[in-house]
Amino acid sequence: MSVNLSEVRYISETSITIRKARRRMTIPKEIVDHFGLENGDHFIWILFKDDNLSLVPKKRDEGVSDKPEGIG
Repeated sequence: MSVNLSEVRYISETSITIRKARRRMTIPKEIVDHFGLENGDHFIWILFKDDNLSLVPKKRDEGVSDKPEGIG
């Protein structure tokens, strides 16, 4: 994946914690603060055929559904 760094606001790396069936990922503070995320907010994970991944934050009050429109 090619990234134009002049378009990047923030880069960070986190790890996944897996305990039995539970999978957890830490969201960096800068991301939480930027989007004003709160407990109960959701993310939409979009995996493209070229293996690129898009993660879209959705506030709870934005009518979060199980799947984004047009998927599934």
